[in-house]
Amino acid sequence: MTDTETKSIGYYLRTHIREYGMVVALVAILAFFQVLTDGIMLKPVNLTNLFLQNSYIIIMAVGMLLVIVGGNIDLSVGSVVGFIGALAAVMIVNWDLPTVLVVPVCLIAGAIIGAAQGYWVAYWRIPSFIVTLAGMLVFKGLTLALLGGASVGPFPDSFQAMSSGFIPDFFGGLIEGRFNVFSMTLGVVLAALLPILGLRSRAKQEKFAAVEEPMTVFVIKHAVAGIAILFVTYLLSTYRGLPNILVIMAVLIAIFTFITNSTTLGRRIYALGGNEKAAKLSGINTKRLTFFTFANMGMLAALAGLVFAARLNTATPKAGLAFELDVIAAVFIGGASMSGGVGKVIGAVVGALIMGVMNNGMSIIGVGIDWQQVIKGLVLLAAVILDVYNKNKA
Repeated sequence: MTDTETKSIGYYLRTHIREYGMVVALVAILAFFQVLTDGIMLKPVNLTNLFLQNSYIIIMAVGMLLVIVGGNIDLSVGSVVGFIGALAAVMIVNWDLPTVLVVPVCLIAGAIIGAAQGYWVAYWRIPSFIVTLAGMLVFKGLTLALLGGASVGPFPDSFQAMSSGFIPDFFGGLIEGRFNVFSMTLGVVLAALLPILGLRSRAKQEKFAAVEEPMTVFVIKHAVAGIAILFVTYLLSTYRGLPNILVIMAVLIAIFTFITNSTTLGRRIYALGGNEKAAKLSGINTKRLTFFTFANMGMLAALAGLVFAARLNTATPKAGLAFELDVIAAVFIGGASMSGGVGKVIGAVVGALIMGVMNNGMSIIGVGIDWQQVIKGLVLLAAVILDVYNKNKA
């Protein structure tokens, strides 16, 4: 490696310290709790629980990223989670409607809720903080009214499978507890597919301009990602295989990564958050974009509400309480900027996993909920301070 290449790699890493720093932090936190918990952290059963417990936060973090990148915020997502869970419970348990009908109806209801809030933000210029704060109160009240102040459940197996089900082993259905060959195969395919797609993306970029990311960094990044995917998939395959919700999350992450990185819509959302006036002057319909980010957030909050209700096997009046705080914290920890225009889907997912690993690890070693909140608050503050420091340095 020449001195020029070394300097290029050093400069790239310095300018992307937040992006790669969070991944290093996640690995360090995992290793830290793996030692403190005497190996419990990375046991297949605990790893499975980690994904199940944080699935709804990761789902909402993906949507919240677009809202924050666009220069807004949504405080109502926790209440929407509770409301959609209550709506699903009433439709399935009380009205005896089939799951195949209830799920799309609830997703549409969530999109309508998000669109209604986005309308006031986009077209009436009411600050998103105020609109979604009002939404938080409204849907908390509607959840109580819908449930009559009592829990409603249980749900049928077909609904619970969304959160607690696992991908079956289509390659022979081996004895439970041995090894899920099909899940491992999916992991191998994904690990092989990522660098191929990455190389295709680099080739497209090279047609128009020089690629910023050095090839050495590209190779190391995809090698580490591939090893991590194979390792996690192997561990999960030795238990019950890949959870259904993990597959759903993987599809969502892939879709929104493609949207933000490779589509005109994604680039316009970043332009909106970076400088709304400039985006408007360049011909971008900023109102429609803002409306879209909130409608999308509402739909993903509804999906999270269904997943959470399926995991609890009941809908409760307190469902979704303070979820918005964890979701917003995950996005900021993952590298999003408070002023908008900056952030990545993978960063939001990593931020959510950092929060989830900390919650899980601290619970295993017996840290009280009071100190858990203190530590998470300090981590969020540190992430924001790092964001401000990097901006001032630039």
